[in-house]
Amino acid sequence: MSENMEQSPELSPSPLIPLLPDDVTVDIVARVPISHYPTLSLVSKSFRKLVASSKLYKRRSQLGTTQHRLYAVLRNRNTCVLSVYILHRKVNSSDNRLVIVRSLPPMSSRGSYGYIPVGTKVYVFNYLDAFSIDCTCHTVQPISDIPEYMSYKVANVVDGKKICLIGDSFCHVVEENGAWSKCLSKAVTVYDTETQTWEPVMIKQDMVVASLWSDSVVMEDKIYMKEERKWELMDEVLNSKEWEGACVVDDILYYHDCSDKTLKAFDPKQSRWSVVDGLEELLAVETAQSKWSKAIALERRQGGEIWGKKESCDVVVEDELFDMLKCVSVTV
Repeated sequence: MSENMEQSPELSPSPLIPLLPDDVTVDIVARVPISHYPTLSLVSKSFRKLVASSKLYKRRSQLGTTQHRLYAVLRNRNTCVLSVYILHRKVNSSDNRLVIVRSLPPMSSRGSYGYIPVGTKVYVFNYLDAFSIDCTCHTVQPISDIPEYMSYKVANVVDGKKICLIGDSFCHVVEENGAWSKCLSKAVTVYDTETQTWEPVMIKQDMVVASLWSDSVVMEDKIYMKEERKWELMDEVLNSKEWEGACVVDDILYYHDCSDKTLKAFDPKQSRWSVVDGLEELLAVETAQSKWSKAIALERRQGGEIWGKKESCDVVVEDELFDMLKCVSVTV
């Protein structure tokens, strides 16, 4: 063998597991519960790179071994600093805890209107900029600037890959005398997470939505927005409840009604609210002095009623110094 064809041992990458091809190692690790990945990353530099590689998470998706990871944005009441936490689920234990993700910088406290999970990333929109958080390696990547400055933004994902952004924007209007003036109108734009491009901004002068929104959800590819002081352009039955902090599972809206300690559900097809049965004891627990994580399995029975079953219940933050601003679930 010629000298040029010989590989130097120093340049030849060592296998992750001796005597096993790397593709086999990836297949093995892809089947390991993601809660073990922090420990695996301590084994060696090679495993640390594997745990943060896109190849591993693509293989997890192919094998159907993906899992949900819960992220939370907490605000320190003294410093007003926003930080990202992750729920560490311990295997064969109910002692789950929210742990700060130290590799991520503090989030901006100036109008963070959207934390939108798409794939293995969370897209963040605020007054100043827009960026994405890669949840496989906990790094931040900037995305292209929003084509139109918008305040009081609401963001949500439609079709699984496109983020719809709605906000207030100034537009120019021609008066009857021919002069130009500015008026505040609703602007709508869409960010395609696959092509990483923005669609042209649409100005909706006839969109009758108040200027301050506090929450939004997507049901049946429609965005529903909750306004702080009144309801507009929405189903009267849906409007009858204060669904702050709601989430949608299989096109059903759920929210925790703290006033009567129930989990309420809204079905847009039937246009009616109902109470999820089987959770009376779980939701009766007082949570005002701490932050809890309660995992609930949902089941729709033959009569149409929805039942819930407790899977876990843990105090994840005991310090009263923090406010919970947002929670998102990411599939990795």
